[in-house]
Amino acid sequence: MNRARQAQTITAVVLTALVLFLITRRPRTTAPTEASPVPVAATAPTGPTAQDTVYAMLDAARAGDGAAYLRYFDGELAAGLRQSATEQGAAPFSQYLKESHAPVKGIAVSEVPGAPGAAGETRLRVELVYADRNEAQVMHLAKAGGEWKIIKLETASRVKTLVPYGTPVQ
Repeated sequence: MNRARQAQTITAVVLTALVLFLITRRPRTTAPTEASPVPVAATAPTGPTAQDTVYAMLDAARAGDGAAYLRYFDGELAAGLRQSATEQGAAPFSQYLKESHAPVKGIAVSEVPGAPGAAGETRLRVELVYADRNEAQVMHLAKAGGEWKIIKLETASRVKTLVPYGTPVQ
């Protein structure tokens, strides 16, 4: 057996032993019983967050679901988007959504640091990762009827990428 093969074998044995050790050291959990009830706060649904709304809107756009896409907007922005969708027609609007979101390779959503907006409002920085560039945009969301709606979009800006998407690791 050559040296490289020996090193591979030893590494595999050590990793297997480590995994087995970690598995046997894990604390055992049991199902809750009447003596140990699960706290209500831990099981209560909290509802969709503002970030969930952005991800769902982008999923609807990628799928070309115009009606679902429009449900995530409110106010003047929603009115303008609905008018655009009506003027284009359902099929062309759906195609536009698919084509404009097809090249997106990844998405990063984070809260904008600093002073929050009015009560029930938030701002999120949404960065879309493309093969050749990144684009960041700040979205303003407001709580409407228990749901977060996008009410304003700031102008998207190009983000300088240090390593372009898909660059092979050296």
